Amino acid sequence: MDVSEYINEKIGGRVLCDFPMLINGKEVPFITDAVVVMWLVMAFLMIASLVLTRRLRAVPGKAQNAAESVVELIYRLCQNTIGRRWKPFAPYLGTVLLFLVCSNIAAIFNILPAGGFFEKYVRIEALNHFELEIAPPTKNFNVTACLALMTMAVVVFCEFRYKGVKGWLRSFYRPMPINGFVKALDYIARPVSLCLRLFGNMLGGFIVMNLLYFAFPFVAPSLVGMYFDFFDGALQAYVFVFLTMIFIGEACETEEEARGMPAPSRMEN
Repeated sequence: MDVSEYINEKIGGRVLCDFPMLINGKEVPFITDAVVVMWLVMAFLMIASLVLTRRLRAVPGKAQNAAESVVELIYRLCQNTIGRRWKPFAPYLGTVLLFLVCSNIAAIFNILPAGGFFEKYVRIEALNHFELEIAPPTKNFNVTACLALMTMAVVVFCEFRYKGVKGWLRSFYRPMPINGFVKALDYIARPVSLCLRLFGNMLGGFIVMNLLYFAFPFVAPSLVGMYFDFFDGALQAYVFVFLTMIFIGEACETEEEARGMPAPSRMEN
């Protein structure tokens, strides 16, 4: 296998289900390695949240203290970036941040054996064809596109919630009519930018790491792997959520606040 075939196989991922869906007459894989890794990440986060919040105490232990530190960090980040209306969005943004961090650094846990390992013990021949590679699901364009669309849905909700329908419509032609074209373009540019930034960085790091493993299969580039699999993954998760916070903060700003005037009391919630 040459380098191009090796990289194409790694980027495409493995199909883990033999029952594809038919979309517009074309077969689309139903379950791939990206889907399975996202299931594993979601299961890990749900189990961790249940375990860490099961027995809360007034004097926290080590595990509870670590969980509270993460929550306080997310709350401070939301408050400093979004502003005074940060509280309703903190749980969602914290969930997205934790999901992206775990998804982006998933490659460092790529220690699961292939299906042939289990087939020797349970004698199920079908397991011999099951090979799961723990790779970041965010190297898949569909995953990052969905996250970007979720961000824009929250942004549009904020504009309707805090500016009202009339205020949202006025934002298209104030301070000048050409602003409508700019705002419409902004609705397209923001999700595309969020999607491609995360997708490009994660895919690029994934390709670099697999090229190194292909060239040096017996020498694990630990320092390079620590950067691309851990540091860069955590950094890209932070950038995605930080930009989401900025967009939400701008969407929550009313016309009165933009002009430096106090907002009506009904806008506080």
